[in-house]
Parts: sequence; structure tokens; C-alpha cells
Amino acid sequence: MSQHDHDHDDELAPEQELDADDAEDAERDVESDVRQRIALAQVRQYGDAVLRMRAGEVTSFDDQLARLVERMTALMHDARGVGLAATQVGVVRRVFVFEYDAEDRVLVNPVITNEGKEREIDEEGCLSLGAVRVPVERAAEVVIEGKDATGADVRYELEGMTARVVQHELDHLDGVLIVDRTDAASRKEALSRLRPRLLLGSR
Repeated sequence: MSQHDHDHDDELAPEQELDADDAEDAERDVESDVRQRIALAQVRQYGDAVLRMRAGEVTSFDDQLARLVERMTALMHDARGVGLAATQVGVVRRVFVFEYDAEDRVLVNPVITNEGKEREIDEEGCLSLGAVRVPVERAAEVVIEGKDATGADVRYELEGMTARVVQHELDHLDGVLIVDRTDAASRKEALSRLRPRLLLGSR
């Protein structure tokens, strides 16, 4: 092999490394997509009666609750969500998980104890409503209190997107969905997209 050939190989090496990196990235993307589909298959979808139930208070902070929280947190990440309520996995208990400050959090028996006066309207989606997104008005700031998975008291002063997320998840625990919170025109459009799913699910 000539020196020219060696030089040519050296020039190609970075591209080959990039190709390998691209292949690894593509493989990770495929794995992530598969995990998302599997996770979403475990999340109750619009039309499921459990999504309209008001969840009951948690009274036992035991291993069963810890396993539920662990499962919900994993599903939230795999489904690429930012929050998940227990009713969305068919458990009618007042528990939800969410992300805050790049950490996984859990709120058991959550209660909003204070809301700021400022209101904001922004689009929201939901893991239980597929691709549907609708504008929803929420308090821009909230104080929410409850327990963690061990039964210890927790309190969060939240604003912006995280405040919106906890209000969304608390709604789930009361059987309220984003289509109930939006304006009439957006609700009509959303329901027109959701009804075919109901018909398919009933077969």
C-alpha cells in the first residue's frame, strides 16, 4: 500500500467514525421509539372509564405504593411525557409523578393550597389523548402540597410549565381531561379526532 493510500485512509477515518456514531444514534432512536410504543400501550386512552373516575386517597405508604411510583416514573420517561397520574395506568388512587429541576418527583394526596392571580393560556397534550393538543388556561403559579412515596410531607412552589403540569395531573385525579378545560371550538375539533378512536376501540 502506498503512502498516498495511507493518507487517503486517514482522511476517511473521521467520516467512518461519524457513520458509526450515526448508526448508534439511529439504533438508539429505534429502541426509544419501541419503548415509547410499549409504554403508551400501557397508558389508558380516551374513552376508558377509569379516566373519568375521581381517585381515592392513599392511606398506605407501603411497598405496593413504591412499586407503583417506580412503574409510573419509568412509563413517564419511556412515553416521553413530563407527568403521569395513577388513573392513567388504571389505578384509582391520588398519586402522580412529574419532573422538576431535572429530577423525578411524586405527589401523593396532592392539594393546591395557593394559586397566583395571573392566568396563562397554552397548548397542552396528554398521553391519554394521542396527538390531540388544545389550549388550556391555568394559573401561572401554584403552591402544591402532599406526601412523597414514604409518607413524608412535601411542598412545591411552582411556576410556568411545571405549574401547568401539576395542575394537569391533579385534574386527572379528579377525572377531568384537557378537553373539559378548553374552549368550545377547540373541544369540538378535538372530539372529532377522538371519536374515531372510540369507535375503533369498541370493536
